[in-house]
Amino acid sequence: MELERCFNFILTKAQRHVNQLFKAELAPFGITPGQYAILKCLWDENAQTAKKIAERLHLDSSTITGLLDRMEHKGLIEKQSDPKDRRALQVILTELGQNLEGPVSKAILEANRKALLVLDDRQGEDLKSKLEQISLAE
Repeated sequence: MELERCFNFILTKAQRHVNQLFKAELAPFGITPGQYAILKCLWDENAQTAKKIAERLHLDSSTITGLLDRMEHKGLIEKQSDPKDRRALQVILTELGQNLEGPVSKAILEANRKALLVLDDRQGEDLKSKLEQISLAE
């Protein structure tokens, strides 16, 4: 099989392209795609443990720790001991983090639109569905 026809090669190339689109849309807000994902988790449900966020995003503990540290440094979140389990960290949005929800959500919609520009709506939904199926396969 030619390298250019290998599924992993094609998927990695597409992922790099999509990641660059998302980085460009998020750059005005000073956040990365990974930081957006954490913000989205907290916009959906504030005051979650770092472990719960990591599980939802399929990230390991060292990756989530680095992201949270950078977000705390930017003033987007605060980390506190979880009142239910002092060994766990609870992540809470700051006012700055809360205020980004509207404009960043619009930027994400635009990034998604640009990423799927070559597909019609049905094809875009089919692609996302198929990629979800692949990601759940064992």
